[in-house]
Amino acid sequence: MRESGLDATKYESRKDHRKTINIWNRFILGPYYLAKAARLCPKSREEKKWRKNRFDLLTAIHEVESPLVQRPTDPRTQTPIGPAHEFEVGLEPDSYTEEKYKLFENYQLNVHKESLWEISRPGFKRFLCSGLGQNDRLLNGMKQKLGSYHQCYRLDGRLVAMGVLDLLPGCVSSVYFIYHQDVKEWYFGKLSALYEISLAIEGGYEYYYMGFYIHSCIKMRYKNQYQPSYILDPETYSWDRLDAEFLTRLSARKYVSMSIERRLRLPFTKITSIEELGLNNDELTRFRHYQKEQDPFGAKHNGGYTSAFTVGMPGVMSLAEVESRISLAKWRVKIRNSLFVHLDDLQGWAEWDIRDSTSLKGLVAELAAALGPDLVNQLVLDFSLGGH
Repeated sequence: MRESGLDATKYESRKDHRKTINIWNRFILGPYYLAKAARLCPKSREEKKWRKNRFDLLTAIHEVESPLVQRPTDPRTQTPIGPAHEFEVGLEPDSYTEEKYKLFENYQLNVHKESLWEISRPGFKRFLCSGLGQNDRLLNGMKQKLGSYHQCYRLDGRLVAMGVLDLLPGCVSSVYFIYHQDVKEWYFGKLSALYEISLAIEGGYEYYYMGFYIHSCIKMRYKNQYQPSYILDPETYSWDRLDAEFLTRLSARKYVSMSIERRLRLPFTKITSIEELGLNNDELTRFRHYQKEQDPFGAKHNGGYTSAFTVGMPGVMSLAEVESRISLAKWRVKIRNSLFVHLDDLQGWAEWDIRDSTSLKGLVAELAAALGPDLVNQLVLDFSLGGH
């Protein structure tokens, strides 16, 4: 698990990002408005050429926001021609409203498949409405907001999405994002990231933090699609570019520190033989220590470890009972605040052996055997320091 960040000022657009914005913008404006606007307030040849050859994120993001949409006058009726939909995006303090809670409830029910008894107003307030206090500071003559805010997206006056953000000196940190199922076809996850990158640029924050990056969690792979992104080195706390080579290293090894890998001149592909590395004695000692980081359970617990399934302890379910009565794959894992994934979202879950007590699947199976199906259905796994 690593903290990842994007240099927003150097954001590199991708085809799928541009496509997402363009489809949304066409939906907001509508075919009638587009046809009328093209005739009544046409773009100049120079502007058309500029748009064809260059993508400007800030222009694309803002051109369908209601206060900025051109409204040409219909020559026949002498009335303004408006877009098909009114769309507004704005920052609000991270305070509780019933409107925000209902959006959260819809998201948790439909995306995370939680039941109504798992969702509560106190929980929502605690997770998403009790962040940092708000204040302003002057930065290069511009007032810059600091603190925790909700970035609210309203379609025709209705709250359809909301980003929870920490605005900090030097970065916009994305805490959580929720959207209503009515707009799921518009890829609001991508749209929100692009709006938040724009906020980092326009607000003078410079960097955009997308939170933790877990390479083995497939649901988090989208974060490496926003470039140039950087990832924190767990040994030196310096930042390294999350590029194709780094991703290859993450796929080849369970634990990666670029500071160590550079020092030992390690290849970015899987290491099959120590001899091929050509290390001296000091480097070999460091490499063996680095190897232990790749398999901490194997190094510490293999010797003399007895599986809970072989002890026959009273009250502990057998392996067969766990497999038949408990859906381990759907046990929820807490990532950050109220952000959850399931165990089967982790890369490698299908390959791990439940009978291997040193694998994550084997460990949680033994825990489930001790807890029983009722508690497993109610509890959330939290592997972070200080987690419960």
